[in-house]
Amino acid sequence: MDKQQLMECHERIKPFIHNTPVLTSRLIDGMAGARLFFKCENFQRMGAFKMRGAANAIMQLTESQKQNGVVTHSSGNFAQALSLAAQSMGVKAHIVMPRNAPQVKKDAVRGYGGNIIECEPTLEAREQESKEIQKKYGATFIHPSNDDAVILGQGTACKELLELHPDLDHVITPVGGGGLIAGTALAAAYFGNGCKTIGGEPFEGDDAYRSLLSGTIEGNITTNTIADGLKTQLGDRNFPIIQKHVERIIRVTEEEIVSAMRLVWERLKIICEPSSAVALAAVLREKETFKDKKIGVIISGGNVDLVHLPFQKPL
Repeated sequence: MDKQQLMECHERIKPFIHNTPVLTSRLIDGMAGARLFFKCENFQRMGAFKMRGAANAIMQLTESQKQNGVVTHSSGNFAQALSLAAQSMGVKAHIVMPRNAPQVKKDAVRGYGGNIIECEPTLEAREQESKEIQKKYGATFIHPSNDDAVILGQGTACKELLELHPDLDHVITPVGGGGLIAGTALAAAYFGNGCKTIGGEPFEGDDAYRSLLSGTIEGNITTNTIADGLKTQLGDRNFPIIQKHVERIIRVTEEEIVSAMRLVWERLKIICEPSSAVALAAVLREKETFKDKKIGVIISGGNVDLVHLPFQKPL
């Protein structure tokens, strides 16, 4: 995936995405000892960066493929993103979701026109049901993160950030399935001026951290983290990009995630989800690494359950 492909991807999806704002906070800068520039993908359509990759993936399909629809398995933001992107382009979207997925997420997918197929809450069940949909409808499977078109789409958020602030020293993103950090790393390499990419990941779901150390894709030993969007693992399409272009991954505690999330809500006056707060938590954990630097921070999404906020006192 080269620079030209990323540029073409950005032009292609512009009619279907928002160029999201970049916010700053002098108070947070003072706490971090650095200048931070928050790329607010919580203001993206459907509330997360994943709209970018979903739109690009669908736009790359042939007309006959579009007529047969698309399918993915997701219980989170990509389920909503693919549903909305497909609806925007007149394409049918089949979304395989575990039976125990939160009702609020199912309602959002249906609201965007997605056809939900429920399955048991295992990866094997998700994959099997997706294959059945492919056979039944001839639908094209689109992976939430391990897909070249998706990776390129996700990279456009960092491209937009660097167009505003071309002299960033680092850009930092959360790491889940690897699509966002891989796309970000490509954008930083192609459009940054020596800008380095760093990932943030929970200790309670540090498969990417261990994968970079071992050189092979590792699974999660535990997923006992509030950052529910980061429980997935890397894939064979994004991992080589991460190996080549990502400098390192910083792990953070659950307490640090909650503290960073609260800081964003209180000081930036915006909603972010726990997974998004991991990036800021990583900056605050290793202040010496980022001291006096200019740092881009990708706020990946803002889809939260307002009934169960981690810093909310019981009524």
